[in-house]
Amino acid sequence: MGLTDQLERDGFLTTTIEAAINWARKNSVWPMPLGISCCAIEMMAFAGPRFDVARFGSERFSFSPRQSDLLIVAGTVTYKMAWVVRKIYDQMPDPKWVLSMGACASSGGMFRSYSVVQGIDQFIPVDVFVAGCPPRPENLIQGLMAIQDKIQHSKGRLIERSTPELVD
Repeated sequence: MGLTDQLERDGFLTTTIEAAINWARKNSVWPMPLGISCCAIEMMAFAGPRFDVARFGSERFSFSPRQSDLLIVAGTVTYKMAWVVRKIYDQMPDPKWVLSMGACASSGGMFRSYSVVQGIDQFIPVDVFVAGCPPRPENLIQGLMAIQDKIQHSKGRLIERSTPELVD
């Protein structure tokens, strides 16, 4: 039975506080963009009018980690940059989520050198990996929807870490 059926039948809706909070969190995810290399261009396209991320409630890119709850790491992370990424992650309030965008952020990509981190999951927990080099904005939207699904089905005040998802 859907919400409209319940509303027509009873004249009111019932829910839990947890479900209402998760619904509000799900529909107002504020991303902190961390565009380190070429994936950042696709992330900018994702935020533009053609792909309309506003329909998901995520059009407000926050460049302050203290006002965001989704960290989008887009691009190659070097060991010199890794401590900055970790510091930004630590400054974000709980609950927070991380989306690793592209082959370089997820696995080091084609860069098998001493200076490139072979996946950001070595130093911060990642919720969703978005595959591609660079991934299309549609893939990033699918990754955002996977984050929203995790938020919707979370239990309790803080989000428990589960197995990261891979978005093709």
